[in-house]
Amino acid sequence: MATHYLEFERPIADLEAKIEELSKLSESAGPAAFDAEIEALRARLHEMRRDAYGKLDAWQKTQVARHPERPHFVDYVAGLIDEFVELRGDRKFADDQAIMGGLGRFRGQGVVVIGHEKGRDTVTRVKHNWGSARPEGFRKAVRLMDMAERFNLPVISFVDTQAAYPGIVSEERGVAEAIARSTERSLMLGVPMIAVVTGEGGSGGALGIACGSRVLILEHAIYSVIPPEGANSILWRGARTAEDAAKAMKITAQDLLAMKIVDRVIPEPPGGAHSDPDATIQAVGDAVEDELKALAGFNPDELRKRRADRFYAIGRTGLR
Repeated sequence: MATHYLEFERPIADLEAKIEELSKLSESAGPAAFDAEIEALRARLHEMRRDAYGKLDAWQKTQVARHPERPHFVDYVAGLIDEFVELRGDRKFADDQAIMGGLGRFRGQGVVVIGHEKGRDTVTRVKHNWGSARPEGFRKAVRLMDMAERFNLPVISFVDTQAAYPGIVSEERGVAEAIARSTERSLMLGVPMIAVVTGEGGSGGALGIACGSRVLILEHAIYSVIPPEGANSILWRGARTAEDAAKAMKITAQDLLAMKIVDRVIPEPPGGAHSDPDATIQAVGDAVEDELKALAGFNPDELRKRRADRFYAIGRTGLR
């Protein structure tokens, strides 16, 4: 049972509470006392989730993408990567925990893994800076990608950030240049790179580790040049709402696939990734495995050319 519900999930929350209450009564009344009723309610719950999540608008998808109970980078690593060894630091200034990464085995294959980590509670959110990386986070990503190319290891990146950290310390240490270098390194890799937008892909903070050979996105994730709140503030001077901005920006997985900004949408369980994290993690793993197999036969020059062609095409094809 979830502990955090979005506004449109209130009827689902009420029904889950009824199921939990009836389950407790069943325990005291004896085995199988209310099994039929509970099963009927669970079937109804599944139907409600399917219906609610089958007609989400862009703002609702934004809320789902930000849901605190969606799987995080550490969950994907735990569920998909064996023998993971975290590598820290950019070898220039410090270690930034908003972007984590290291070496491991993905379904028997050696890989380099990079991703944003937001944290789950106050302590871990402060530690990971809510997933908003400082310059050293992107320089760590470049260091990891250099290692991947040196040892001919594919790169898997998990993207989930509202944006890079915009504070003074970031500007003083050259955050724009760091994002540009990380983006450039992604584009020029001579090994396959699969980027997966798992929650919120926001601004250059996302792009720095998202320029993969293939870009995948979860069904209810978003990917945008700026968060909806920022678009409302800059474009409309706050005269409208973040909800209006989200609906105008074409930031949903379905919009992005139509515009060929992403290559594949990974379905989520009914009720979103947070309703069944294990199933979501396995679905992501299956999709990444498919994409890595499809890229296995290309040499470094071919990978670079395919990546260049892919990104040069954005904005030229338009909606069809």
